[in-house]
Amino acid sequence: MSSHKNHPFHLVDMSPWPILSSFSAMITMMGLIKWFHLYNHNLLLLGLLTIMLIMYQWWRDIVRESTYQGLHTMKVTLGLRWGMILFITSEVFFFISFFWGFFHNSLAPSIEVGMMWPPKGIQTFNPLEIPLLNTLILLTSGLTVTWAHHSLMENNYNQALQSLILTVILGFYFTVLQAYEYIEAPFTISDSIYGSSFFMATGFHGLHVIIGTTFLLICLIRHYFNHFSSTHHFGFEAAAWYWHFVDVVWLFLYISIYWWGS
Repeated sequence: MSSHKNHPFHLVDMSPWPILSSFSAMITMMGLIKWFHLYNHNLLLLGLLTIMLIMYQWWRDIVRESTYQGLHTMKVTLGLRWGMILFITSEVFFFISFFWGFFHNSLAPSIEVGMMWPPKGIQTFNPLEIPLLNTLILLTSGLTVTWAHHSLMENNYNQALQSLILTVILGFYFTVLQAYEYIEAPFTISDSIYGSSFFMATGFHGLHVIIGTTFLLICLIRHYFNHFSSTHHFGFEAAAWYWHFVDVVWLFLYISIYWWGS
């Protein structure tokens, strides 16, 4: 049978990863329930380990398909672009829910929190200390990732490598500072609606920073091995879009929760 095809679309081969990842997700959820009720996290760790192994192998296959097999044609790439745009749109609405909750409770504080915001007894963070430093770090990383993008489009290998290294370092630095801030926090997630709103919003943003940093680290490794060209680098472009989204969300978090909310 001929393997020749008369269309630009990518018809994927048989893969074990979708069904295995479904089972791994189920194991992880069962592990969470076991951890919550029996205080035993063995099953949870097993589920997370298998998910990470599957993620590595599944994305390794996608890299092979796009880089070595040439299956990601312009038509396929257009579909991937729309997929990433819709994914980031869903993430925007995810964070809107946190901002909605925060402003709903802060603009009209209920009697349960003393009809004041922040609630009595909550000692807020100084927005001019670590939060401001983290804002500068993320804004700088937005510049370095744009520098990397332009370097890629100009076929400047060294500058793209240097700027990507800087972006990954800045992302990691942000995470370290946020972890330090959490350790030193004068309130917890159980301290009224303020604690819940603060740690849910900033915590999920922190998780997105870790995911984005990992995304960019993979792009750095791929760039090192010459996987990208000036016309074929959507893997990096998707990471850059995601990183800019993380930047913008942080600006809203800083202005509303750290500065206005305190």
